[in-house]
Amino acid sequence: MATQSLDRVKFLTFDIFGTVMDLTGSLAGPAGEFLATSGSNLSGQAFYAEWRERQRTEQYQDNLLMLGHSGYLETCRRAFVYCLKKHNVSHTADGVREFMQVYMDLQPYPDAVEGLERLGARYKLVALSNGEQWYLEELLGKNVPVGFDAIISVDQVGAFKPSPGIYRKAAQSLQCEPGEIMMVAAHAFDILGAQACGFRGGYVNRYNLPTEDSEYQPDIIVEDFYGLAERLLT
Repeated sequence: MATQSLDRVKFLTFDIFGTVMDLTGSLAGPAGEFLATSGSNLSGQAFYAEWRERQRTEQYQDNLLMLGHSGYLETCRRAFVYCLKKHNVSHTADGVREFMQVYMDLQPYPDAVEGLERLGARYKLVALSNGEQWYLEELLGKNVPVGFDAIISVDQVGAFKPSPGIYRKAAQSLQCEPGEIMMVAAHAFDILGAQACGFRGGYVNRYNLPTEDSEYQPDIIVEDFYGLAERLLT
């Protein structure tokens, strides 16, 4: 049962990369092909795990240095190059640029598509993402067969999540109180950032990871979007 305390929630804001879109399934295979072509024996799965962690570091550095917002795709590229250099993988700038086109064909988790379809019957669905506005509109429009009521990019505030500006901007854009929004993400730091700004939190714990060691804890924790729909709609 959805708890009484969540009755005010009217909007669900969704993290996109890793929550709705299957990054590992979409990127590990192409990364492995790139590595093999470059003469590396490293598996795409192992490489992607490092690449993903480095990409988060790139985003945090981008926020902390405050030298101008680089954009999601640029931090992905920087992280990819960093990991190539770490493993002494031969590459060229043109080769990397061509490879990065793989981001235009990210695919969603099947449970996310079904869950979004069900949740849209009761809630307004909002993409709240680190991706560039143009990129989100193109990617979601092409690869996610569910309409979002709004797409909000961190471009609007010039900082990556969990910078508080993006959550506050979302509440402003949606013309509602923060408590009327639930942030849904597969990353606990995103839930923490949203709750610190007054949102409710729905943790889709796809990766079996702990929550943050904080007084802010998700209102609900589920394994996937099937569980999310079950908790919020019954």
